Amino acid sequence: MIQSILVVCTGNICRSPIGERLLQQKLPTFTIASAGICGLAGRPADSHAQKIASTYGISLEDHAARPLTAVMMREYDLILAMESAQINRISLIAPEMRGKTLLFGQWLRQQEIPDPYGKSMEAFEYVFRLLGEASQEWANRLTVKGLRTCRRKS
Repeated sequence: MIQSILVVCTGNICRSPIGERLLQQKLPTFTIASAGICGLAGRPADSHAQKIASTYGISLEDHAARPLTAVMMREYDLILAMESAQINRISLIAPEMRGKTLLFGQWLRQQEIPDPYGKSMEAFEYVFRLLGEASQEWANRLTVKGLRTCRRKS
């Protein structure tokens, strides 16, 4: 049974902090955290990420980036990466984690979530929308309500 999720991106300052907070909203009884493959230790969330999140009522003010470690990954039931290349990196860091690592966009036709770092607010808006849709899909599948929905569709 999945009760804890680690959200992973590159630097842990754009996508994964937003994904973490969206999942926390939708899955309040779960333990959810984020980290970066090349985590910029201690850095706050990117200012554009903070602005777009704030627009939708989500605060990233207390976020501090963390580098991903094998020890950290072992603490979580599910690891969600933004890109296939990140799943490959996770597998190199800790091969035993491969079986519990999936794309954040798994339920959006296995869509990768592009990195908006250094890009326009429109790029951040697009990424926020994708993360929101993917978060809702994960919530649907990881809750009793979602399980009932899946059973009815079968």
